[in-house]
Amino acid sequence: MRPSRSPTRRQLAVLDELEELFLTDGFVSFTLDDLAARLRCSKTTLYALAPSKEQLAVKVVARFFKGAAERIEQRIAGITDARETVRTYLAGVAAELDRASPVFMADVAAFEPARAVYELNSEAAASRIRRFIADGVRQGVFREVHAGLIAELAAVLIESIQTGAVRTRTGVSDAEAFTALGELLLDGVTQ
Repeated sequence: MRPSRSPTRRQLAVLDELEELFLTDGFVSFTLDDLAARLRCSKTTLYALAPSKEQLAVKVVARFFKGAAERIEQRIAGITDARETVRTYLAGVAAELDRASPVFMADVAAFEPARAVYELNSEAAASRIRRFIADGVRQGVFREVHAGLIAELAAVLIESIQTGAVRTRTGVSDAEAFTALGELLLDGVTQ
């Protein structure tokens, strides 16, 4: 087994370009030839990142969600008030998802390996919200609620957002849905 090497600067630049391209135009309709032409690179460069278009798509989708999670965590770092943490966290989720076009979100939903990445991130978001609510109850900024139940209800809503059910039923983007979820949660648990 070969030891994995860190990506080169050129590879990181290509990944950055791919992420922006996918967020704007999705990924399902592209071939590797299309991607190489759009990025003005060789297919060899793309193959150095992943052995297939499908694996490249998963890598880029995972990279987007990992970066989004890191940026959201930076936004909430140092915030001690649970109410502000929830508000800032969900506003961060909404801002990150607002970068993603409807075609990107549809491609993620349609491609099981990419959907699995989104599901994993949605589960992590629900877990974070559960902790924020429990912290808020302990701090006295949220009324005494069953934090696990509220977080589970939030998780169901997050799953509905993630699967596209909310988008289909209401016509709102995932970003708008996360903003509404934040308002609903805060109005429901604030004293």
